[in-house]
Formats: sequence, C-alpha cells, structure tokens
Amino acid sequence: MTMREKYEEYIRRQKEMASAPMGRLWTNQESRYIEPFRLFGNVYYVGDSWVCVHLIDTGDGLLLLDAGNCGATAMLIHAIWSLGFNPADVRWVILSHGHLDHFGAAVFMRRMFGSKIYLGEPDAKMFRERPELSLIQENPDVSHGLFEPDEIIRDGDVKRFGNTEIKFYLVPGHTMGAIACFFDVTDGTSVMRAGFFGGLGFNTLGKDYLIEIGDTEYKTRQICLGSIAKVRNEHVDIFLNNHVDNRFKKKLALMRENQGGNPFVDPSTWGEYLDEKRDALIAFMADPKNI
Repeated sequence: MTMREKYEEYIRRQKEMASAPMGRLWTNQESRYIEPFRLFGNVYYVGDSWVCVHLIDTGDGLLLLDAGNCGATAMLIHAIWSLGFNPADVRWVILSHGHLDHFGAAVFMRRMFGSKIYLGEPDAKMFRERPELSLIQENPDVSHGLFEPDEIIRDGDVKRFGNTEIKFYLVPGHTMGAIACFFDVTDGTSVMRAGFFGGLGFNTLGKDYLIEIGDTEYKTRQICLGSIAKVRNEHVDIFLNNHVDNRFKKKLALMRENQGGNPFVDPSTWGEYLDEKRDALIAFMADPKNI
C-alpha cells in the first residue's frame, strides 16, 4: 500500500468512526471541558460535562475515582494541574466499571506516575475473557488497550488510601464488576459521607445486547434492580455522580452563583437518584419494545 493509499484509508476510517453511533464521543472532547472545582473539603471535580472524575486528597497522595474517557487524558491532566495539584502525586485510580469511557487515563497514569489501578474483580475477568464487552473496539485511537489492574475489588472490601478508608460493594448490572463505594470526606471542620454508584446506564440492558452476550432471559436486569436495592439505604451526605445529569448541572450552577451553602451536600440526593433509576428500569423492562 502506497503512502497515498494509507492516507486515504486513514481518512476513510476517520469518517467511518465519526459517523458511527458513538462517533460523537471521540470528536472535539475539549468542548466538554468543565473548569475543575472543589466539590467539598478534600474532594474535587476534575471530570468534564459528560464523564465524571473525582479527585480525593488523602493527605498521603491523591486518588482518582475514574479516569475519564479514552482520548481525554490531556484534559484530565490539565484539570488536575489547574487545581494546584501535581498529577505525579496520584497514587491510586479506582475505576467504577470496565467501560472505555471511564478508564481512559488509567494506563497513562500508571506508566507515567506509577499510579495503581483498582477494578472490580468481575470486570478484570471480563477484560481477559470477554474483552469486547469493555467496548474498547469502539475507540478509534489504537494507543488505548485493555490492561490487568494492580488490585481487584471484591464485594465488601474495605481499603485504606492515605487517611481515607473506603468501603466497596459490587453492584452488577451495567457491567458485572461495577462498584459502589462509601467514604468520609472533610473540610477540616465537619465530616461528611460520600457515596458513589459506578454505573446505571441501560445501554447494556437492552434486549439485543443481552441476547448477544448470552442472557436470553434478561436476568441482568433483575440483577441490576437487586444492586440498587443493595445500597439504597446507605447514608450519603454527598452523592458523587458517575455521569453528569441535570441534577449535577443545577447544583454546579448554584455553587457558582455563590449564594451560600454547598448544594452538593444534600442527604436526599442518593435515595432520590437510586429510586429514579429503579423506577426507570422497571418502566424500561415493561416497555414492549424491550421485551
């Protein structure tokens, strides 16, 4: 193949990927940039307007909760620097689940700074045995690939990161290795409990997807409902989003208006969010086109 033919093939593939259903996820990601901000105390937001990433200052190194979309690593690094932190101090990267829009910068952080990657045990197995379920094949950047985590997360694990102790639960559904986690955060005066649910998208609960992966009886949907119920009654003062939603946008707007108080400190959000997702999933399951 000549250089010209290689170029034409490159352009053809670019156009093909851009016009694919997920093409919009890889183009002009910089337009999704959000100015990073302190969410509460030692927790900071360094994600964009689609994929959430949180940074926790543990007092003995930094922790990232998720690592952003593939192709958005430079934007994440910029956000960390903009807050006055050094990305080289990121010691740990905890992944909510094994989809490519959440592990984008993970391998870079490990190679560049020695950060350790944590992933739910079922999703680590998925990477080895069913790598296509990570959706890595949707990413047009060949520099990204799958990986073995440094540490696996099992249901009920309690792990310490600096001065921060995190309780983990597996909440299978969106992927079988999705995690929920809970930990205390502080502003030096008060202590609040943060909670995070690592994935409730219905794109992996549609009938075509479930049939393709071998779940012809749609059991994964009931598993997902069970996961919601499993952690629904946890006490959470500060809900940490997995993806940006309208609730997050409203709270961020209120914070930037600086009218006093912190809208992200809201013990009602956790239950409201999970109840909404439960009800939406039940309606999704009852819809004739999903049966």
